[in-house]
Amino acid sequence: MLFYTSFSSLYRTNYLNVLYKIHINGCDYMKFVLLGCFFLFLFTIPGHVLAEHPTEIIKIKNSPKLERTISVKSDQSKSFINQKSISNQYKEDGWQLIWHDEFDKNTLNQNNWNTENWAAEKNNELQFYTPDNVQVQNGHLQLVSKKEQHQGRDYTSGAIHSKDKFSFRYGKVEIKAKLPVGQGIFPAIWMMPNIDNTWLPEIDIMEMLGHQPEKIWMVQHWLDDNNQLVSQSDSYVGVNYSKGYHTYSIEWSPEEIIWYIDGNERFKTSTFSPSMDMYLYLNTAIGGEWPGSPDGSTVFPQVFEVDYVRIFQQIGVDQK
Repeated sequence: MLFYTSFSSLYRTNYLNVLYKIHINGCDYMKFVLLGCFFLFLFTIPGHVLAEHPTEIIKIKNSPKLERTISVKSDQSKSFINQKSISNQYKEDGWQLIWHDEFDKNTLNQNNWNTENWAAEKNNELQFYTPDNVQVQNGHLQLVSKKEQHQGRDYTSGAIHSKDKFSFRYGKVEIKAKLPVGQGIFPAIWMMPNIDNTWLPEIDIMEMLGHQPEKIWMVQHWLDDNNQLVSQSDSYVGVNYSKGYHTYSIEWSPEEIIWYIDGNERFKTSTFSPSMDMYLYLNTAIGGEWPGSPDGSTVFPQVFEVDYVRIFQQIGVDQK
């Protein structure tokens, strides 16, 4: 672009002057000498050519339209490469990406998620969920928990779910997240049937009690043939999961459920596996029967950060 512009300008000035002088002199020998010198000068000293026409070059280099075009094309290229990388993540193992959210926009994708706006009424929890406690910043979902008065509650927090927007039956779920920490803080990633007023069966991909940030719980609940609650669980003690991002996932099939942390199998059961469409739920509860209430050691605000949520299914396998 720069060479072409400079060459065009030089052609209109120096080159025509040379030809004019050669024509007046009428000397064929001098024509070849001068033309040879001119083209040698043109191709061996580009700095001079650039200096001859700084105005045109500056217009190109500082063109907002050109810079925007380059930026957009660069972003589109990065997005395409990233999308291909995500799609191919587990393709060698027979998994196909069917749904995901990378949280790469400035706001929550309302096509994917619902935000809660209610006072939690289960397990004696203390928070009021509000949409204001759900944020998307710097490529991450943030569920923010605060100590503040709101509609009769002493704490607020954030929760999102995909009910009636996305549900699935069988597959691989993977979430990359950094967990909040502290006494009374209770982050969770779980799944429930895509049916109104129904919370069982339930698959808890990840639960963590904030005063035990090294321990991850993997749980499922269901009703047996006598309509009695049955629970099955295991836990894994590793690093402090509030210090960085880690992946939490399950592989759910008609025969079994397998839990993974950072790609390593940590729990497997074939006792029970739900056979219905389920949706995702991400939240941070405050207090309640299991974690207990916050105390003087609990620091607020706390943030449950999610880098991505991805759902895969087996290629060529009937999901019904």
